[in-house]
Amino acid sequence: MKSKKMVISAAVFGMVLTGSAGVYAGSNLEQIKAYLNNGLKIELNGSTYTPVDGNGAKQAPITYKGSTYLPVRSIADALNVPVTYDAGSNKVKIGSSSSTGGGGTNSNVYTGQRPKYLPADFPIPKDAKMKETVENNRDNKKSVYFVYETQNDLESLGVSYKAYFQMKELTDTSEDVSSTSLTMVGKKGEDLAVTITGAPDRDKDGYNEITVVWSGK
Repeated sequence: MKSKKMVISAAVFGMVLTGSAGVYAGSNLEQIKAYLNNGLKIELNGSTYTPVDGNGAKQAPITYKGSTYLPVRSIADALNVPVTYDAGSNKVKIGSSSSTGGGGTNSNVYTGQRPKYLPADFPIPKDAKMKETVENNRDNKKSVYFVYETQNDLESLGVSYKAYFQMKELTDTSEDVSSTSLTMVGKKGEDLAVTITGAPDRDKDGYNEITVVWSGK
């Protein structure tokens, strides 16, 4: 994932999974004394990023013995990388299975033709198929309208786009996400505006149709 760079203002860092992995108990757990590092700043693809949990609560990095640990699920969602916890083997899995791809390429990254004026950090699912694209560049302001279909569920897409909104520090936001409907609107002054809507594709069972309207300088 060479195109996605994360700059962290700390000498050394690690990652720790939050959420379902926390329920694992037994002799493998060891109590430690660590510190919440509220002063650590994270930069993701050139923009300030604040990790949050599934409920939107801020997650502070943890510093322990000179290393700083980040919540891997929040970071993975921001980078549009799948992360799961296998309770049977007590294993954290980041990214797709190596058996589905080769050469170290992240198989979750969209590799098709992106709209020309859409920034590279705007997340598009790997399996997306573009149905319509309209672009414009006027008075130094770019605008993109595009529609794609995907087998990704709407709630997972909502998580990915919520992370994008947070990464871009959109303040004037609203969202309504469920298994059958997705509506997300975000704005940052006159610099950036994004509207995303989604619903099951009426012409294709098992697919969702996503409409994106993006405009920015």
